[in-house]
Amino acid sequence: MKSFIVLSALVAVACAAPQFQPFVPQQQQYVNPQFIPILRQSQTVNPDGSYEFSYETGNGIAAQEQGYLKNAGIKDAEAQVAQGSYAYTSPEGIPISVSYIADEYGFRAEGAHLPTPPPIPEAIARALKYIASQPPQPQNQPQGFRG
Repeated sequence: MKSFIVLSALVAVACAAPQFQPFVPQQQQYVNPQFIPILRQSQTVNPDGSYEFSYETGNGIAAQEQGYLKNAGIKDAEAQVAQGSYAYTSPEGIPISVSYIADEYGFRAEGAHLPTPPPIPEAIARALKYIASQPPQPQNQPQGFRG
């Protein structure tokens, strides 16, 4: 009977011990995304097609963008240009920040967390430089099949 009482007491002490709590950043957590407040928001659309907007939410998301029409009215040269940035905290607690530009050359983003290509090896860089320095060679047009 004594061993039963001692065992019961040990189980009670083990259950009463504080449980391990994972680290949660001090940022307020919102369970239902329908209730995340918008802390700041602005937007402007101009008659010439240029625009800008920005916002910040209660869960730490922030974004801003400006845009305009490049070469307006010039056929085959018009391009919509947009540049901006956004930031948020990943589920692991890592701050993520991205800046970008999108224009006639495509979408280009920069951020410390984004992968970058390795540098071109020196031998290949020298070979490319040599090829670029050579005069263009005439190209032989392939003959059609004669059967």
